[in-house]
Amino acid sequence: MNEWLDPLLLSRWQFGLTTIYHFLFVPLTIGLSLTVALFQTAWVRTGKAQYLQLTHFFGKILLINFAMGVVTGIVQEFQFGLNWSDYSRFVGDVFGAPLAFEGIVAFFLEATFIGLWIFGWNKLPRLVHLGTIWAVALGSAASAYFIIAANSFQQNPIAYRINEEKGRAELTDIGELLTNPITLAAYPHTIFACFMVSAGLIISVASWHLYRNQNLDTMRPALKFGLWMMVIAGIGTTLMGDQLSLAMVAAQPMKMAAAEALYTTATGADASFSLFTLGTPDGVHELFSIRVPYLLSVLSTHSFDGTVEGINNLQAQYEQLYGAGDYTPIIWVTYWSFRWMIALGVLHIIVALAGLFVTRKGRLPANKWIWRAAIWSFPLSLLAMVVGWVFTEMGRQPWLVFGLLKTEDGVSPSVTGLEVLISLLAFTLIYGSLAVVEFKLILKAAQAGPEDTAEHDAETGDVTHRVTVY
Repeated sequence: MNEWLDPLLLSRWQFGLTTIYHFLFVPLTIGLSLTVALFQTAWVRTGKAQYLQLTHFFGKILLINFAMGVVTGIVQEFQFGLNWSDYSRFVGDVFGAPLAFEGIVAFFLEATFIGLWIFGWNKLPRLVHLGTIWAVALGSAASAYFIIAANSFQQNPIAYRINEEKGRAELTDIGELLTNPITLAAYPHTIFACFMVSAGLIISVASWHLYRNQNLDTMRPALKFGLWMMVIAGIGTTLMGDQLSLAMVAAQPMKMAAAEALYTTATGADASFSLFTLGTPDGVHELFSIRVPYLLSVLSTHSFDGTVEGINNLQAQYEQLYGAGDYTPIIWVTYWSFRWMIALGVLHIIVALAGLFVTRKGRLPANKWIWRAAIWSFPLSLLAMVVGWVFTEMGRQPWLVFGLLKTEDGVSPSVTGLEVLISLLAFTLIYGSLAVVEFKLILKAAQAGPEDTAEHDAETGDVTHRVTVY
């Protein structure tokens, strides 16, 4: 069989690409729904027109992004039944439970109230209308929880039993499934990262306008909000990332060993963290490395004399447990995606702190490079989340469900490589076109800036607020 018509290879590429594409919209929806809710709350409490302008301005971007996220998410889930039917048959009873909660409860809440928010301006009481956008924020956060709970089962399978007669896994305790230790650590880490993406968008847009000395009344507070949001969310992401690292070491030590390209078990000072390494793929010949002694031990065990298991030792253990085979993920992918995720996250915190310093007391820097650097906050924060998910999913390989089902055993047996290739090319073409449309719509809305929401009453001359339906 032609390697490029291998159904497994093509199905993995298709699912990976559609997942990354869908994930471009998810963090922005989660982060922006909270952002818009906060801006609208500020308007309701203070009556200041600038907060109403910011509510409408970022609300438009939220709606554009939300629509694309819904469409791509539906297509993504169809692949479980089309390309990965053996996976769905084996763990569908367990994996499908949190996804059902996500669709019936979270997405219903999110979709219903976003409609009420759009068409409820000037029709619903102000506090009731405010409640609708908070319901959207709650729904998007709940949706993320159930999806992460489903994914966490793949990372750390619990709350199931194997039905030998039917040859599949069956759910035993929904409460245990939803409180998976991986879920409890991964969820706040992911949510804080989503807020970083939203903060990155706010910083980028505000900086673009301030650089051109326009919309100062709205973009000054927006920039300050975005910078503080980036700092707070960045610290939260870092702290919860540390907790997730501990959980992953316990559940998937091979992933964490691959993240460091650690081939032999190390303890204490030998368990160092390499900031940058060049060497052979097998880890035998290390050409150059910049290392921090003890740091890997501290990150993995919270101890200076902790032991971190190496790839070779874990490979031998897995061969005894699961039989012959290669249980090592692609090292260079896990190694570099882990570092890009950390480096970009730390960089954003530093840039935000620097931004707070140079804009203190209402100052606007004259140096154009400061504004240009700030405009890159959004694409780089989004890239940080993408490489984080690449690390999470690629580091689990060769397993679809760790210790239970290999990736090669989950693909649909009746799907041909040609069929997957055709759908992959079609999705790439369609998604590429939609990406261009999405980008242009968001760019147009961002560059247009906030609309004037104030108008004078013809009879009294009082200033009122004009609220338009999207």
